[in-house]
Amino acid sequence: MSQGAAVSLSYLEKRVLLTLGETGKATPADVQKAGKFRELVEVMNAASWLQAKGLVSVKERMVRYYGLARKQWATKNLPERVLLKALNKLRGSPPLDELRMKSGLDEKDFTIALGWARKKGWLSIDKVAGETKVTLADKGRLALTGKEADEALLQDLGKSELPEEAIDPQVLRMLKGRQEIIREREAVRREISLTAEGEAILRKGVELKEEVAQLTPNLLSTGKWRKVEIRPYDVTAFAPSVYPGKHHPLARYIDRVRQIFLRMGFTEMTGDFVQPSFWVYDALFQPQDHPARDMLDTFYLEGAGRMKLPEDSLVARIAEVHQSGGGTGSTGWGYSWQRNEAERAVLRSHTTPLSVQYLYAHPNPPVKAFSVGRSFRRDALDATHLPEFYQVEGIIMEEAASLGMLIGTIKEFYRQMGAEGVRVRPGYFPYTEPSLEPEVLFGGEWMELGGAGIFRPEVTAPLGVTHPVLAWGLGLERLVMALEGIKDIRELYLSDIDWLRRHPLRP
Repeated sequence: MSQGAAVSLSYLEKRVLLTLGETGKATPADVQKAGKFRELVEVMNAASWLQAKGLVSVKERMVRYYGLARKQWATKNLPERVLLKALNKLRGSPPLDELRMKSGLDEKDFTIALGWARKKGWLSIDKVAGETKVTLADKGRLALTGKEADEALLQDLGKSELPEEAIDPQVLRMLKGRQEIIREREAVRREISLTAEGEAILRKGVELKEEVAQLTPNLLSTGKWRKVEIRPYDVTAFAPSVYPGKHHPLARYIDRVRQIFLRMGFTEMTGDFVQPSFWVYDALFQPQDHPARDMLDTFYLEGAGRMKLPEDSLVARIAEVHQSGGGTGSTGWGYSWQRNEAERAVLRSHTTPLSVQYLYAHPNPPVKAFSVGRSFRRDALDATHLPEFYQVEGIIMEEAASLGMLIGTIKEFYRQMGAEGVRVRPGYFPYTEPSLEPEVLFGGEWMELGGAGIFRPEVTAPLGVTHPVLAWGLGLERLVMALEGIKDIRELYLSDIDWLRRHPLRP
């Protein structure tokens, strides 16, 4: 920056420079205190402008802070301290059961206290004549006279949080190894320091004058304009980016899916999250002892009672299909179908129940329908699975429907979504035959996106449908991961404000 750079500095920028000249490298809070700024935001704004002008550098690093999980630990004795006091009162080497009674601790806390007291060397446990006895150690007697390092730290944390560097690492590890004692918080720590150019400006001298943005009649009439500095306007100065409000990227992808299918002549299907097991499983020819119906895989609703099933004639036809095939040419599953199992209320584990219900209401071709809705499964949370996810569901029914038409429709959908490297491979599902699984290339590997196939007669015949039905159920989040280059599905639901701001309006 040229020698005249000081002229282009604002009043607050000059104050920050002068304060850093006295304090050296400092946090924004330290600058606020040393420079007697009214608000921390004054320091941050001035530092941001000074950084853009090359006069200061602002470094950021992640700092861990620790506090108490519950405030009571600042004044409450740790379980081992309670045990130590009880042991001291009993004197000698009391039996373990007697010590438990004397301490007043429940079985869980007593076990914890005993373990930590032994670890700290406060006592010893020995078998004497077949009886377990506890003896106070010298280190334990010494501990009776004062607080240990971990107890002192808990007392300090009761007053305020402490940064990791202010805590003895060994004591911190000890407390982190215990449950529900301390909590951890991460925060960004900023440090402001002068650059060589900033130091040069200070050496040349910075005159601090009251600054005004515009002349007023009062300044002119009183002559005070001679004592103030008129702030110049720098049209080349750095200006912060402005980010407009917009829908979440995932919401925009959902809308994009809708627009693609609507343009392709499909009708949108809707339905409730809570469905009877009849529509979720039975109507799809999934046997009542199928593993997917297990409570480890399906969310059943307690207290919801039994859900109403459709008319008895449909229920009877589907029951017959399960038991003997119902004249479809199948032998069925060969068991006694139970109505009470079909009446159980579940959170739908897929959106295919919407397709079956839509076909029952529209049994004659042509039918082209889709849905984009949430489904729920007891999946373990990891990089590619969530217990709640969006599924893209679709059906086509017409006389000439074929497997080639199904594959072509799925690939066209993915093409319009912008996916590359789409392929299909054979699969198996209880309600489609043949079945296939679409995959998309992601990170050099093929990622499975869902299932598709032609509904079996065991599904369509009870509904009164006599023409072939193409069906698919595709996971939306995994597709978005591939399109966005996201490695972990959970990132779609984190509130990463920078990612949300930078994301283009059209996904």
